[in-house]
Amino acid sequence: MNVYQVPKNADTDTRVALMNLMMEQMNALGGPVTEEDLLKTIDLALTDHSGAEFFVAEHQGDIIGCAFFNIGISLEKGGRYIWLNDLYVKRDERQKGVAKRLLLKVLYWAEQEGLQGIELETGVNNAATKKLYNSLGFYDIISKRYGRTL
Repeated sequence: MNVYQVPKNADTDTRVALMNLMMEQMNALGGPVTEEDLLKTIDLALTDHSGAEFFVAEHQGDIIGCAFFNIGISLEKGGRYIWLNDLYVKRDERQKGVAKRLLLKVLYWAEQEGLQGIELETGVNNAATKKLYNSLGFYDIISKRYGRTL
């Protein structure tokens, strides 16, 4: 398995493979996202200076997992940090250490880039991901998240 950062100038095949993988996640979440909209969003994320990054796990030429995050600036953290939007592994590739390898690569990269931290959210009943995050030093932040579509 190879885990790497997707270059901003990724070719069309890579972008489509990312779209297919993330479409699986969107379908699992029940999100009303179309393939066209998802591909546009991936293209936007892969523009220079977007503040967004993709890291992928690849096995035998297939992308089997993805970490997608945005870099923000936090007064509380005293600088740049990561908001991990998505961490997804194909269903038949789970429980093989793929998500952990992705997160370790992201954490190493963030340290090398001088970032101050990483935050994310997961479902309160998602025991498997909470176990993974806790094993890597993540801790609970109790809050209520709000959102609004514009």
